[in-house]
Amino acid sequence: MSEDYHWYLVCYDIRDPRRWRGVFKLLKGRGEHLQYSVFRIRANKTELEAIRWKLSKILEKEDDLMIARLCPSCAQRVVDSRSEINWKKPPDKFEIL
Repeated sequence: MSEDYHWYLVCYDIRDPRRWRGVFKLLKGRGEHLQYSVFRIRANKTELEAIRWKLSKILEKEDDLMIARLCPSCAQRVVDSRSEINWKKPPDKFEIL
């Protein structure tokens, strides 16, 4: 039984440039970089928990992190100046690291 995949917006505000780079590198391998500190990720619950655990090892109390799950209907209504169609189609089934 496969788990459901959902779109997530991961937004962060990190005070230290070294920690910011660590978070950026981690998320770059998992999702699409949308803005300076915003990524979109398509993941299932297990993958999201793994990402959250890895982020907890990098972040400090002074840093801020927000992960927002988007329902399919919400994801289809995202306005993205680069291409709205990217939110409507599922990503490729493979991942290149």
